[in-house]
Amino acid sequence: MSKGRVCLAYSGGLDTSTILKWLLNEGYQVVAFLADVGQDEDFAAVEKKALAIGAEKMVIQNVQREFMEIIHSAIQCNAIYEDRYLLGTSLARPVIARAQTKVALEHNCDFVSHGCTGKGNDQVRFELAFAACNPSLKVIAPWRLPEFCEKFKGRQDLLRFASENNIPVSSTPSKPWSMDENMVHCSYEAGVLEDPDHSPPKDLWKMTLDPLDAPDKPYEFVLHFEKGIPVKIITEDKKEVTDSLDLFKLLNKIGHDNAIGRTDIVENRFIGLKSRGCYDTPGLTIARLAHIDIEGITLDAKVRELRDQFVTQSWSRMLYNGMYFSPEREFVEVPLKHCQEKVSGQVRMMVYKGNAYVLGRSTNSSNLYSEQDASMDSLEGFSPMDTTGFININAIRLKKFGLSKIQDGKPLSES
Repeated sequence: MSKGRVCLAYSGGLDTSTILKWLLNEGYQVVAFLADVGQDEDFAAVEKKALAIGAEKMVIQNVQREFMEIIHSAIQCNAIYEDRYLLGTSLARPVIARAQTKVALEHNCDFVSHGCTGKGNDQVRFELAFAACNPSLKVIAPWRLPEFCEKFKGRQDLLRFASENNIPVSSTPSKPWSMDENMVHCSYEAGVLEDPDHSPPKDLWKMTLDPLDAPDKPYEFVLHFEKGIPVKIITEDKKEVTDSLDLFKLLNKIGHDNAIGRTDIVENRFIGLKSRGCYDTPGLTIARLAHIDIEGITLDAKVRELRDQFVTQSWSRMLYNGMYFSPEREFVEVPLKHCQEKVSGQVRMMVYKGNAYVLGRSTNSSNLYSEQDASMDSLEGFSPMDTTGFININAIRLKKFGLSKIQDGKPLSES
């Protein structure tokens, strides 16, 4: 008698293939699910393998355009975690989890399942998303079940099980690290990378060339924004791309070819562990830099300060911690969208051997920059004499602070 039907997030790798067979052996019916978020994948081979192992059905959905909606929000708020990580994995998880819950509903599944490790962030991201998108679904997390962990204590146990059950896998990993790829980035962790002083091997990086192998000639292009979203790119050979998905993929290619977007960090996971991760994020690195620059000419200083303090940090942390489907994320996106209404214009850029540079920017409207006001050669629109009063007013409290230090016998000049 069946214990119920499970919708399993299935990648075709050793872990999820083992989980698929284990669920079947435990008496569950399994619908395998894979989201196409832009990864380089042989989807037909994944489907063939899932069905051969015993899945009732293999569902593969292209959710790249839904993914672009979240990517656009990330660009609008200059999303970043701990000043380094551009959230590539975190951005994809809500899209994948939402699609999986829909598939589970369509195929009358009682459970959803995944292959996330018990030490990572993804288990949190997936399961919080499941809870928000379909609270009635129950979760099977094998890597947190004692009976599963006792049976599979390491990779050799997984390989042995695969051999016994005719699951085709390589006997040894092709590369001694874990990878997760989507349209935004490829992440690398575990294996040899667990030593934080171990340099990433040259063949680790998938989405970017090595800077030493990048072209010796700079590459220039123009990126157009409307309301903080990239809407058009014009390359140096006058090619124009306006479709949002094609535009982002072109940025990825430009970044790949010119070695843009490599990051190697030790980050703080939501569950409390520190983890070393390597990421190459070509297109989003370029888009984020260009967006920050166009904001310089279009966004009010105080609005930007508030957005950076209360939206950028909060939104980034929410995505990292798996809180995309939360009332607070919906709340912070209201001021985010509002502050981007006037962020429109063009940014001229150049990429060269691992670095992206802004060459210039312009806008036809919403331009808060005045060349005349800022010019050292003009007194029109701004009187330098007015600055005397400005300085005097701001000095009042600092004079009081300095006097208090003198009275305490510790003048600021000596501290």
